[in-house]
Amino acid sequence: MSVKGTLVSSVMLCCAVPMSQASVTIEQTRVIYNASEKAVSLKVINRDKERPYLAQTWLEDEQGNKISSPLLVVPPIQRVDPDSSTQVRIQALPAAAQLPQDRESLFWFSIREIPPRSKNANVLQVALQTRVKLFYRPAAIMKLPEQPWQEKLVVRKNGGTLQLENPTPYHITIVNLMAKKGAATLPGFEPLMLKPFEKQSAPWNVTALTSDAVISYINDFGGRPELAMNCSQTPCALSPLKDKKAAK
Repeated sequence: MSVKGTLVSSVMLCCAVPMSQASVTIEQTRVIYNASEKAVSLKVINRDKERPYLAQTWLEDEQGNKISSPLLVVPPIQRVDPDSSTQVRIQALPAAAQLPQDRESLFWFSIREIPPRSKNANVLQVALQTRVKLFYRPAAIMKLPEQPWQEKLVVRKNGGTLQLENPTPYHITIVNLMAKKGAATLPGFEPLMLKPFEKQSAPWNVTALTSDAVISYINDFGGRPELAMNCSQTPCALSPLKDKKAAK
């Protein structure tokens, strides 16, 4: 988009950015809502040490449509003072009982920072927006397995493609794939999320993968554990890689 002229009056643009670039953010990179909880509270932080902001929050369904049921976020808008924090609450309404009870449901939590009006007459203001995944976890699957469920991912290598299967009731998000530990990300790789019980063919060319390949996923806390992936057998053998620094 181009802007003609040197000044723009009373214009505000909105764009989505990584949380690290926004002044108003939440601490989490994802939100887990366990069905046993009446509500989930999120800390909203204003990192700007001089200016207050308005924080506008809302929820979307898996397709990106704004919703007010079966989950609701309150308050929808509030002031956050400089270098301070406040909270928003996500509440489950009675309609949440109609969600699938044998698997997670995916929603999106969005927060938009609205900067204070500039004292200058001609400015270009930008309202930055952060969007994170929200997983609603029904009571039937709230007790997590002792072994991370991501390690149950089934991977089959067929020439230059990978066939992926998620046999669990939880979402699995794959965030990196390397030919070996410490190598660069495989060319053409893009993060991928598997829904519960989903099978799909990964859109990556994996011809260059060896028996020393490493795949990583995101856990509930935003961490990125790594799994050694040996595809000399079918299905590929997955095993957790231990952090040598943590082991010392």
